[in-house]
Amino acid sequence: MPIPSAPAAPPLPYTPDYPLRTARLDLRPVTEGDFSAIHAYQRLPEVCRYLYWGPLDEEGSRASVAAKAARTTLRESGDLLQLAVVVRETGTLVGDVTFVLTSREHRQGGIGYVFDPAHAGRGYATEASRALLELAFEQLRLHRVQAELDGRNTASARLLERLGMRREGHLRENEFLDGEWADEVIYAMLAHEWHAQQERQDDAAR
Repeated sequence: MPIPSAPAAPPLPYTPDYPLRTARLDLRPVTEGDFSAIHAYQRLPEVCRYLYWGPLDEEGSRASVAAKAARTTLRESGDLLQLAVVVRETGTLVGDVTFVLTSREHRQGGIGYVFDPAHAGRGYATEASRALLELAFEQLRLHRVQAELDGRNTASARLLERLGMRREGHLRENEFLDGEWADEVIYAMLAHEWHAQQERQDDAAR
C-alpha cells in the first residue's frame, strides 16, 4: 500500500494583498498613526479582563502598536499577522486581529481579536475573524485553525460558534490570571468544515 504523500506546506514567505476586504471592513497593517484609536481600548480594564496583558498605559500601547506594525509577513512557523480593522465607509479603526502560523509543517494556524467596545454589537469582530479564516483556508491552504479563550469569556465563545468553529477542549484551572485560577477553552475548525460551510452558504444564496 503506497504511503500517502505529505500535504503541501503553505507558501512562504507570504504577505497578503492588503487590505483584506470584507463587505464592510478593510484589514490592513497597523501604523503609528493608529496609536490613539488602539490605546483607547487597550487602556480599558473590561477589554483586557480575559487577556494575558493590560490594561496598557500610553508607553505600553506605543510599544504594542510598534510591534503590531512590524507583523505583516509570514516567513516561518510562529510568525504573526496583526492587522487593524477599519470600517471602510468611515475610516474608523474599531479593533485589531491576529493570525498566527502555528506550524507550517502541520498546516496549523490560530486567530485572535480585540475590539473597541464602543463599536460592539455591529458584527465587526465576526466579520473580521471570518476574513482570517478565509486567509487561512483559501490562501495558505491550512488544515486546521484554532482559537483559545478564557473559559469565562462567553462573548468570545459565542463569536467563535457564529464562525462555525467547534468547541474541542476545556482545560480546568490551567491559567493563573488576575489573581485567580481560570479555565481555558479551545475552539477549532478543519479545512473540510470550512469548505462545507462555504458550499452551504453558496447554495443558500442561489
